[in-house]
Amino acid sequence: MDSTVPPRLRRPASRDERDATIHIRASTKTKELIGSAAAAVGKSLSEFTLDSVRQRATDVLLDQRLFVLDAGRYDAFVAALDNPPPAGPKLKALMKRRPLWQK
Repeated sequence: MDSTVPPRLRRPASRDERDATIHIRASTKTKELIGSAAAAVGKSLSEFTLDSVRQRATDVLLDQRLFVLDAGRYDAFVAALDNPPPAGPKLKALMKRRPLWQK
């Protein structure tokens, strides 16, 4: 399996490791579309759906966490992180507000 995929997102090695269920309601038309695609690649509806959702989840998380930069841009990025501009009035006001979960 691809080593760039975090362990928690990798496919279980066997059916015995599957210990949770996901319930989805969909229209008949959507189920038929997914079923046709699954059959086209020789997978069950569940296998196809889980594989597709797993890949999409991985893509979303990588889009949020992975930055690919050349050496020059990486150095500029690190320099910006190491030397942030001083906080402006809006940031100062935001930091003084009490979070909703603490109210």
